[in-house]
Amino acid sequence: MTFYDSQTRSTRRHFLASSMMRGGPLALACMIAQRAAAEPKKPKMGTLGYDLKPKAPPHTPRATAMISMFMQGGPSQIDLLDPKPLLNKMHLQKFPGKIKYDNAAQASSKIFGSPWKFKKYGEHGTDVSELLPHFSTITDDALVIRSMHTGVNNHGQSIHAMNGGRPLKGRPALGSWLTYALGAESQSLPAYIAMTDPQGLPVEGVLNWSNGWLPSLFQGTVIRPVEPRILNLQPPPHLDGEIQENYLAMLASLNKRHAQRRAGEHELQARIANYELAERMQFAADEATDLSRESKTMHEMYGINEPETKEFGERCLIARRLIERGVRFVQLFTKNQYWDHHGAIAKGLPASCRKIDKPAAALVKDLKQRGLLDTTIVHWGGEMGRLPVIQNEANIGRDHNTDGFSMWVAGGGFRAGIYGATDEFGHHAVSNTVNHFDYHATLLHLFGIDAEHLTYEQNGREQTLIDGQPAKVIEGLLA
Repeated sequence: MTFYDSQTRSTRRHFLASSMMRGGPLALACMIAQRAAAEPKKPKMGTLGYDLKPKAPPHTPRATAMISMFMQGGPSQIDLLDPKPLLNKMHLQKFPGKIKYDNAAQASSKIFGSPWKFKKYGEHGTDVSELLPHFSTITDDALVIRSMHTGVNNHGQSIHAMNGGRPLKGRPALGSWLTYALGAESQSLPAYIAMTDPQGLPVEGVLNWSNGWLPSLFQGTVIRPVEPRILNLQPPPHLDGEIQENYLAMLASLNKRHAQRRAGEHELQARIANYELAERMQFAADEATDLSRESKTMHEMYGINEPETKEFGERCLIARRLIERGVRFVQLFTKNQYWDHHGAIAKGLPASCRKIDKPAAALVKDLKQRGLLDTTIVHWGGEMGRLPVIQNEANIGRDHNTDGFSMWVAGGGFRAGIYGATDEFGHHAVSNTVNHFDYHATLLHLFGIDAEHLTYEQNGREQTLIDGQPAKVIEGLLA
């Protein structure tokens, strides 16, 4: 067979040779497409439209709700939950290995032994510092994970890793992923609530409860520590009652007509759903946050009658009331750098512990006595821990440590006791390391979700919470 053009006579062999670089990629693309079509697709969670109606997970869940107490700044694991006798034995001696400092200008190589005593509690012999006397009463229900790891020493990046899957801004928070996947049992309250400290927002501010590129319906709703707890929820007096009802009815009619003409615009659907939720919240939110409905005994249990624990106790009690009413995910934050004890740790750490210890333990006890702990995960911890050496010799503190730190979880399918270990100085996780993405995969597993199958298509790419990291469900954490 012979091919001709207007200039040159070519043989079939010449044609194939000259077109090899053009035809090869085309053939390869066809082969890849055929193979992709033949491979089974991952099952997707979620729907084409977006709402907060409850959705059944693919697998039988052990957890249905979660309360996270996020201790922003980095609680010192070696002073609270991971005792290291060698530090006290070598106090003020030179550290024998390499230290990964964050603040080199104030760095020291002198070992700093813990000033506080530890005892073992409960049937698992969990070591607890004298700074956490109330936590010591719930060790039979809590699992201390001593081998947490993000490996990124700055606060912002490690917060994003622990709360968003990667040390990058702009990604959806954990609560957004859970509510995107599962919705909520309540249709009169937000599925995802963030509760802030009266003394200020944590590092990264509103990004801590951002929906990222998920629809705005899955953003955390802020409940403030003071009245009004939710801004702009109630109408002004001159619009209350029948006037507002007529206005909202007209708005619903217009929104419905507008949405019908724009099928597939999911952000529009999410915005309309947010308006409708806000209307229902006018009644439900006030009731859920009204602590006068709780007994005097309950107030005392949470420390609401004591100045040091009043504020955090109120938030913990509201968190329980929200979970009772069908909210899926509640996260409580301490103020900016509250646990970031670069200096004056001997004074600062006890004060931080007094604020949260009694309310946090009360939350676990209260959920348990109401039969809610079995299906509610409670988390306590920050984005990092602290180093075993002195920082700032003039006013002793500890620098950041994200290579081996502690947190605790309770309920929702987690076992009790201790998991993982750091080295003899408390610097690096050396046994059963739990990376942030392993923690997330395990959490989703307890909610009946496979982390790789919870996807959202963004700009043509399937996004997940774990984002391609080698995440694994850690069976040793589970009951």
